[in-house]
Amino acid sequence: QLVESGGGLVQAGGSLRLSCAASGRTLSSYVMGWFRQAPGKEREFVAAIRWYGSRTRYQDSVKGRFTISRDNAKNTVYLQMNSVKPEDTAVYYCAASSRDYGVPGGLDEYEYWGQGTQVTVSS
Repeated sequence: QLVESGGGLVQAGGSLRLSCAASGRTLSSYVMGWFRQAPGKEREFVAAIRWYGSRTRYQDSVKGRFTISRDNAKNTVYLQMNSVKPEDTAVYYCAASSRDYGVPGGLDEYEYWGQGTQVTVSS
């Protein structure tokens, strides 16, 4: 089970940190990703990280503003969101992929999903 937290309302230019805690399984062998879905739009890839080696991947629109990281001891992955923009408003989902190479960015490459947390950026 993946449980997201940390969403909320933030002003443009501000920061927010999302957390995704895993229970019932260890994340040590998984790729962990963050996706988002804005109203009326399809769910899209945001960022992902391999548990070992810390290899990361980001969507172009968030590079330099968002940082994905993980805490092995806490079985938790984070998304630090800085310099947020109104277009970052969406429900953010945490996901896990058992793929054993690369850092996948496709929705169908992730088997496990959280329920999502709302992020709203006001202008």
